[in-house]
Amino acid sequence: MAASRLALWTLLVGVLSLLLKLWAYRVTGSVAVYSDALESLVNLAAALGMAAAVGYAARPPDERHPFGHSKAEYLWAVVEGVLVVLAAGAILRSAFSRFAEPLPLSAPPAGLFFLALAALLNGAWGLFLLRRGRALASAALEADGLHLVADTATTLGVMAGLLLAWRTGAVWLDPLFALFVAAHVLWLGLGIVRRSVGGLLDEALAPEVRARVEAAVREAMAGALEVHDLRTRRAGARAFVELHLVVPAAMTVEEAHAIATRIEEAVQEVLPGAWVTVHVEPEGELLHRGIRPARDHPPRDAR
Repeated sequence: MAASRLALWTLLVGVLSLLLKLWAYRVTGSVAVYSDALESLVNLAAALGMAAAVGYAARPPDERHPFGHSKAEYLWAVVEGVLVVLAAGAILRSAFSRFAEPLPLSAPPAGLFFLALAALLNGAWGLFLLRRGRALASAALEADGLHLVADTATTLGVMAGLLLAWRTGAVWLDPLFALFVAAHVLWLGLGIVRRSVGGLLDEALAPEVRARVEAAVREAMAGALEVHDLRTRRAGARAFVELHLVVPAAMTVEEAHAIATRIEEAVQEVLPGAWVTVHVEPEGELLHRGIRPARDHPPRDAR
């Protein structure tokens, strides 16, 4: 399923979840349920923005954007994180207000039923989005998947608090659980912002991914002397790898080009769709650091 279609389905899931939670709030009057519904409202706004961001990010490179539009996903993920933080502030305000003026709960069993349906819906779709987001290397899909899974955990906590407050008659437990929801939502929002800002600032690929890239380069650079200044970054679904390749002074341009092509293909096997840039340098640029070839001579099938 394409990322844009996933985004549209996420929008539908968000609407259904919000309606279920609003109905649960209506029948219970619980501020904790209200806080959970408010988070779902943010989910809905996030799904709308994600649909637009994923569609825009999928556009091919053009004259004004020669490296593509994939960073649009990171930009929206930052906005989503800010929305989550604002929702946490609204939840805190409601919880402290209910501490000052506690109200009895009404019809908790019906509210628990509607919350359970919302939790099941969000949890199943959130886990699916996480898997697809990682498979497609989509920052927006993965962020929304994490958001929905966390929202499910929040709903389960609210259900536990609602049940406990109902069975014990301790109405103060309701705003207390709302405070827990607010803390959880705040932590989630700050995490989304941090990861997304890292993408906007061209944060390097994870160390384990870089190690795989270096291993691929080492195997493919036979015939060259050294690779140094290897840099990596990711913009949405596309990874970028840049490196300097030092070749012997007597090597022809055609031979150097063949090595560079092997390196590009090897890196793209590790990172499908990666944009690989190889800068070829003469032997005089040898720095005696970086990556050295795994063997001294090119393989027989070298081009």
